[in-house]
Amino acid sequence: MSDPLLLPSPTAKLRLALDGAVATLSIDNPARRNALDLEMWRALPEIAAGLARDERVRALVVRGAGDGPFASGADIAEFETVRADAAGGRAYEAANEAAFDALAALPQPTIAMIRGFCLGGGFGLALACDLRIAGRDAVFGIPAGRLGVGYPPGAMRMVVAAMGAAAAKDLFFTARRIDAETARSLGVVRDVVAPEALEAEVAGLAQVIAANAPLTLRAAKAAIDKASGIAAPDGSAAALAAACFDSEDYREGRTAFLDKRAPVFRGR
Repeated sequence: MSDPLLLPSPTAKLRLALDGAVATLSIDNPARRNALDLEMWRALPEIAAGLARDERVRALVVRGAGDGPFASGADIAEFETVRADAAGGRAYEAANEAAFDALAALPQPTIAMIRGFCLGGGFGLALACDLRIAGRDAVFGIPAGRLGVGYPPGAMRMVVAAMGAAAAKDLFFTARRIDAETARSLGVVRDVVAPEALEAEVAGLAQVIAANAPLTLRAAKAAIDKASGIAAPDGSAAALAAACFDSEDYREGRTAFLDKRAPVFRGR
């Protein structure tokens, strides 16, 4: 059974649940095709901070609620209100970037489960996750060129890390949409599956990840992000890797290997 009381969300449009060691963050704004408004962008860093502190959580799935799309982007309805002038536009982009950074900085591995629209800011949110699995009905795109929106370098680094500079320029310059198979060919998604198989595929992958040593996964994520230019070049990744060798999990992994049994990791 999932526990809907993992931690309180600042907005009902972002729902959290916990099933074993796997948390799920559901984008739930069906009236706007799961577009994200300013309230939702501002809530994401707080949600991420709570997840980072929760020792029960070993993996996170980000998805659209129910059978809805992943996210159709930032809520266009706010362009004439909170984004009506340059100052508002910059503040809104700062909230976007803070949300992307918070999700990317989570110590736990994250998986974006993508069906339907994955556009604009929604695409950015998916790219802030570590892995992406898409249904064949998924559609990707960054329509900034048709909206006059500017992406700062901090947000752009995740786009480039996922698909390379040439592909990023193609999508930004043309503002075209691509299907799931094209996204896979660009390296944006790990797998493309039938829509009806998507939930089971993602759940299985999340369980595999959650069964592995949490400290090792945290260290690996930090090192890979540093090597790919996503994370700041400090010494934390090396420290996390070194700490693994002093952990109870390292001893458990060695013992289980010698005993020819599955290890039971505790994140200590």
